[in-house]
Amino acid sequence: MWTKEAAATAEARESGIRNKSSSSSQIPVVGVVTEDNEAQGVFKPMDLNRVIKLLEETDKDGLEEKQLKFVKKLVQCFQNGLPLRDLAQIFKILNLCAGKIKNQPRFVESAYDIIKLCGLPFLKKKVSDEITYAEDTANSIALLGDLMKIPSSELRIQICKCIVDFYHAEPPKKHIPGYQQASSSYKIQMAEVGGLAKTMVQSITLLEHQLVEKLWVLKVLQHLSTSEVNCTIMMKAQAASGICTHLNDPDPSGQLLFRSSEILWNLLEKSSKEEVIQQLSNLECLLALKEVFTNLFMRGFSHYDRQLRNDILVITTIIAQNPEAPMIECGFTKDLILFATFNEVKSQNLLVKGLKLSNSYEDFELKKLLFNVIVILCKDLPTVQLLIDGKVILALFTYVKKPEKQKIMDWSAAQHEELQLHAIATLSSVAPLLIEEYMSCQGNARVLAFLEWCESEDPFFSHGNSFHGTGGRGNKFAQMRYSLRLLRAMVYLEDETVNTDLCEKGTIQQMIGIFKNIISKPNEKEEAIVLEIQSDILLILSGLCENHIQRKEIFGTEGVDIVLHVMKTDPRKLQSGLGYNLLLFSTLDSIWCCILGCYPSEDYFLEKEGIFLLLDVLALNQKKFCNLILGIMVEFCDNPKTAAHVNAWQGKKDQTAASLLIKLWRKEEKELGVKRDKNGKIIDTKKPLFTSFQEEHKIIPLPANCPSIAVMDVSENIRAKIYAILGKLDFENLPGLSAEDFVTLCIIHRYLDFKIQATHKQRELANKSWENFLARTSNAKTLKKAKRLQEKAIEASRYHKRPQNAVFHGTDIKGLNTTVPSGGVVTVESTPARLVGGPLADTDIALKKLPIRGGALRRVKAVEIVDAPKKSIPTMLQFQFDLQRSDEETLGVIEIQHIYENAKVHFITDL
Repeated sequence: MWTKEAAATAEARESGIRNKSSSSSQIPVVGVVTEDNEAQGVFKPMDLNRVIKLLEETDKDGLEEKQLKFVKKLVQCFQNGLPLRDLAQIFKILNLCAGKIKNQPRFVESAYDIIKLCGLPFLKKKVSDEITYAEDTANSIALLGDLMKIPSSELRIQICKCIVDFYHAEPPKKHIPGYQQASSSYKIQMAEVGGLAKTMVQSITLLEHQLVEKLWVLKVLQHLSTSEVNCTIMMKAQAASGICTHLNDPDPSGQLLFRSSEILWNLLEKSSKEEVIQQLSNLECLLALKEVFTNLFMRGFSHYDRQLRNDILVITTIIAQNPEAPMIECGFTKDLILFATFNEVKSQNLLVKGLKLSNSYEDFELKKLLFNVIVILCKDLPTVQLLIDGKVILALFTYVKKPEKQKIMDWSAAQHEELQLHAIATLSSVAPLLIEEYMSCQGNARVLAFLEWCESEDPFFSHGNSFHGTGGRGNKFAQMRYSLRLLRAMVYLEDETVNTDLCEKGTIQQMIGIFKNIISKPNEKEEAIVLEIQSDILLILSGLCENHIQRKEIFGTEGVDIVLHVMKTDPRKLQSGLGYNLLLFSTLDSIWCCILGCYPSEDYFLEKEGIFLLLDVLALNQKKFCNLILGIMVEFCDNPKTAAHVNAWQGKKDQTAASLLIKLWRKEEKELGVKRDKNGKIIDTKKPLFTSFQEEHKIIPLPANCPSIAVMDVSENIRAKIYAILGKLDFENLPGLSAEDFVTLCIIHRYLDFKIQATHKQRELANKSWENFLARTSNAKTLKKAKRLQEKAIEASRYHKRPQNAVFHGTDIKGLNTTVPSGGVVTVESTPARLVGGPLADTDIALKKLPIRGGALRRVKAVEIVDAPKKSIPTMLQFQFDLQRSDEETLGVIEIQHIYENAKVHFITDL
């Protein structure tokens, strides 16, 4: 220990150094608090550089003792905390001590003592010290993770304790004048900056058989994983897979499984969920999860075990969302299906033999989680066979029935109601994949019977506590809602067996009856649920009646009445957000599928002013309805009674239907960017219907199975439908039109002509190409000119900069006059038998003049033309070719075939 005089001298020297602008020559010192001056807070200085220099020395007698002595003094000096300005040097001393442990085991205690100090508060002299020494602090804390490589159990545990203390900061034991404690989160932030989480994750691999140390490391990672920054670092270090594969390591305390599951939860929530799922989607991790879950399911009876079991199942459910996860290969899918159904479908499997779920909260949550995981698993089609083997449909249908009185139930009334709704919702996802099983369980009959109970007046007090029970408190709306969703899912499979069975069981009449019953008892409190029920009923009816006249007849006038009831809804409710828009869409769909094509229903719809109601909705000018309504109007116009109704309609300010349609046309063209002047006249006569979209995108290549832009233009915009409706009204005697309307009407009238216009242009191009072909084949000069132009174009397209020493191989055949690509092989086809009459025909090779009438060639003295047509359309031509080879003539054989049907001559040249 130094004397008091020396201490005073050192303090004066330190004070003088601080007053200087340069700090490069400053020697770091710390105050050693003695028993005499501790109360006064006076420091006794200590040269840290000297300690570092001493620890770096080697090969001296008695050096180890001296080094240990100085380190001990250092530890005594910092019993109340570590100043931030000295932290880098203190950790350098710690690193030097750690490096000596291998050959000098006594330094384990020194390193242990210094690490223990790291759990104390960090002290700052100035407010800015936290920023000034941030880098040194982050690097120092990161060193703690590197020291986990030292094979000392005592040291590793102390490192973990020190890091855990970061999250449980305590005030300094003694107040030191001139210092204050760093912020409580400072150590945590510096741990994030220094990447401590990465080295701690990597240290797990060093602790395969050291359970105590492993538990401490997991405790550290559990604390570190509360931060998104640390979770991202841990995820990149493959923490998820590394921790998951060790879930089954022996641990009597149970801490390993608890802490590991907590870390996995944090990683899924606070880092890239997709990346974590990818790390866990391997056979090794899933086998570990499967074994843990099975053990907890069969042998876990405490509240803690059941809660942990449910957590593992949620993690598994998240992993199952990845279609690449080998859930089936590891056997986990089969076990989960068994666990989900063993209560309802008795099984002799040893895993569930003698097991029974209680009505505890944890077991109730487990049952719902198992239903949920079935929905996730069924998205993977190979799971279907396992669902069949596990009799999942039968198990779920045990809940689709009315409550039975005086029956002992495994669940409370509220629990049973929630499981019932969850089971029906699960069936909506599973049943469409298992149609045969659904039908073998009499699924349609069960659902319709359950719906009949839902509609009945039987006393039933539902609790409506769950997510699926929303809006169902004190009524049966929740049960009806999910049953109709199930029926809708089955109907829209368009499976004729299912739909026929439904119709034979009176589903159409039952749906209409339910709808009428609902509208007779309005329920404003649960209006959104009621609207959803009505929409589903109309969609079910649409699916059943579409393309079936007999079913449309069953829909009949009662069905038309409920459609008209919806059409009379106050338009202001469409903006309420409760579901009136969806209901109106469903209604329009039911008009299309259930009324159109059935003449009695169409006539009844017209008698009840249905067209007026359609036009009223069209006049609301809501684009989302226009296309569908206009499509319905086009179909209705096939009925001769419709035109009178359309012309008789009047909207606001005496607007007529024709005026409304023309107004919609102008609005559509304005949105599409079609060029018109202020009076509505055509500006670009060459492209009268061209839109700005077509002009911007030009020609877009599309796959063969995709409709072209022209087809999409007709189907998506409403101009074609307006043209069709006005065409059914004959474009004449349309009331209530202005001058501008008549201008637009003229354009609409010529819509089809403007659309074929492109076809005329294609024909002109084809004719021009044909004329050029005729000119080349009948005139040698034209052929040579075309050949020169072709050669010039080929030469212009070639790459002229040739590499040195390159050998050029010409591909042109000199002296060949042709304007088609030439090859090394010439295919010669013989004259068809229908022209020569077969091998026995009487022919003369020297024949000069040939009548081209078909059949065998024969001698004729003269050519007689009967009923010769006009000169502009030749029906008989004679050509004579000199096949002598010359520089100016084309070598070839020209076969001339006359086509009587279209009076055209085709020349086929084979060179």
